[in-house]
Amino acid sequence: MKKMLMNELKEAMRNKEELRKNTITLLRAAILQIEKDDKKVLTDAEMKVVASKEVKKRKEAIIEFEKADRLDLVESLNKEIEVLAKYLPEQLNEEQVREMVKESIKLTGAVSSKDMGKVMQDLRVKTSGKADGKLVSELVKKLLM
Repeated sequence: MKKMLMNELKEAMRNKEELRKNTITLLRAAILQIEKDDKKVLTDAEMKVVASKEVKKRKEAIIEFEKADRLDLVESLNKEIEVLAKYLPEQLNEEQVREMVKESIKLTGAVSSKDMGKVMQDLRVKTSGKADGKLVSELVKKLLM
């Protein structure tokens, strides 16, 4: 994935695509920072998790910018998310997540909302980077009620 990011960065520079270049540079910097902090080389799967975190940061920022009525920044962040989407793992749809939640509830033997922690712990590994944590949490709550 690192080679792909570098090639995409070169292509963006050649085509003078400033937003794409900056977004890829920020993603590469986030990956390198984690590698230096943890003193290890990240796998492709781990790099995709980093990309997911970058998208999540931007989505959270969009909410704040919308509150502040900064539509110019909202538009810019949406474009960055489009660029980053290429590097994300394939996302699970709501129905797939619902099936995984049902499976985890059976597996953990959860019966009430007090057992939500057990279910979420089991699902965190399975859905990491592939599904929105908020969606997973809502489905677990709904199915345990």
